[in-house]
Amino acid sequence: MKNYTLILILLLATTACTTAEEQQDYSNDEIRTLLPYDAIPAITEPQFVSASAAKLDADAPIIGVNLNDESHAYSLYLLNGHEIVNDVVGGMNIATTW
Repeated sequence: MKNYTLILILLLATTACTTAEEQQDYSNDEIRTLLPYDAIPAITEPQFVSASAAKLDADAPIIGVNLNDESHAYSLYLLNGHEIVNDVVGGMNIATTW
């Protein structure tokens, strides 16, 4: 707890010492792309298993969607590698992003 308090104090002190005039303007910096276009593929045809067959811990993070009495859950562990799932839930096209 003491470490967090010290970090918070240092962060607040650093922020308080910086004025608007001292901050750099990055608005004209060029955008640098780290990954090529479409390097992280979206999941376009997700396949689902029952909750008991999902092999996730009970407290595993998910994004849940419920539309028109249909529910889908997307594991954040899976989304860390894909970042987007295009799906149909309850007859509606959705994009789930992370």
